[in-house]
Amino acid sequence: MKVIETNNAPAAVGPYSQGMETGNIVFTSGQLPADPATGNMPETIEAQAEQSCRNVGAVLEAAGSDFTKVVKTTCFLADISDFGAFNAVYEKYFVSKPARSCFAVKDLPKGALCEIEAIAEK
Repeated sequence: MKVIETNNAPAAVGPYSQGMETGNIVFTSGQLPADPATGNMPETIEAQAEQSCRNVGAVLEAAGSDFTKVVKTTCFLADISDFGAFNAVYEKYFVSKPARSCFAVKDLPKGALCEIEAIAEK
């Protein structure tokens, strides 16, 4: 196994890695919508979804993968009524239409509105 690390995505906020690679598979940790340079999060669901997607992309790139190789995502929303707005952003990045689970959760770390994790081929 190989740990994936990049300065182009937020550092882990706990005892975990930004991503892991095993064989030809890349697993990203859930990516919050934090700007990797400042740690700040935008306010709207649209802007947060954009940042979470960019963060996932940065981890994938660090592993030698990209959005076209994603086979599965799990998406977490703080409010299921944001589903449509979230999807409008998500579909711009995950163009291969990977398998996906998306559900509302009670709370996300740091008060985020969304979080995305991915599994991809290398």
